[in-house]
Amino acid sequence: MSGSEKAVARGKPHKPQVDKDQMLAWWSTGITELKPGIVNLRGIPIQDLIGKVGFVPTIWLMLRGELPSDAEARLLEAVLVATVDHGPQSPSSAVARMGATCGIGLNAALGSAITLLGDHHGGAGQQCMELFEKILESASRFDSLEEAVRCELAERRAAGEKFVPGFGKHLHPIDPRSARIFEILEQAKSDGTIAGNRLAVTLLIEAELKAQKGILLPTNIDGAIAAVLGELGFAPPLGRGIFILGRAVGLLAHAWEEIQGGRRNKGPMPPSCIPPYTGEP
Repeated sequence: MSGSEKAVARGKPHKPQVDKDQMLAWWSTGITELKPGIVNLRGIPIQDLIGKVGFVPTIWLMLRGELPSDAEARLLEAVLVATVDHGPQSPSSAVARMGATCGIGLNAALGSAITLLGDHHGGAGQQCMELFEKILESASRFDSLEEAVRCELAERRAAGEKFVPGFGKHLHPIDPRSARIFEILEQAKSDGTIAGNRLAVTLLIEAELKAQKGILLPTNIDGAIAAVLGELGFAPPLGRGIFILGRAVGLLAHAWEEIQGGRRNKGPMPPSCIPPYTGEP
């Protein structure tokens, strides 16, 4: 009988032997080194970053393990500024504002709002990045990039998909945010900061959609963000994460504005607007 079996037989709980190496490896990380008097981010002492490196390059450092060039940091910053807010009518902003009036505090109001940033609201940038990657990976099987785009869109159409993520009008005939981002992307391509592959795919998708439908479905902000982040080498899931980083600033502003107003328990509609009843009489 083993020692543990004897302990169980005697009615004593078995205490497993602690594997120190396994315990230390449980939360091992290549991101932050923390010891008494030491905080290193990706191997760089944090005191060497504070006051010397901006917040945007620090985001890049934490996600990618190295500092970006100035040109790369400017592109990432453009994305963060473009995503910062889209008005109080968006579901996440509305939840941040309503939550703030319920006395749950800024942290809970922000947390509640961020949970709404899913596939339908806030996720199109990631989906568009995945679309770009799929087209570029398959391009070698076709005679041209244009043919690869046409084939991918045809497959989506045959599968019954009604929307192409990153393309089409929402509120704006031409989204002023995406228009500005494309200006910056064109300049970055001229400077050699980016290769321009995703930029090329974006324009080809626009052209193909126009040929199919007879109307322009311009690249919206999600498509523009996808083009930038893809050109910068970010993985598609990080597209949504970076969007959330930028949008969190707008959510904080909306929640704080509502708290400053002093209103309590604000619902989705004014109290005089009662939703109609559609059930059994």
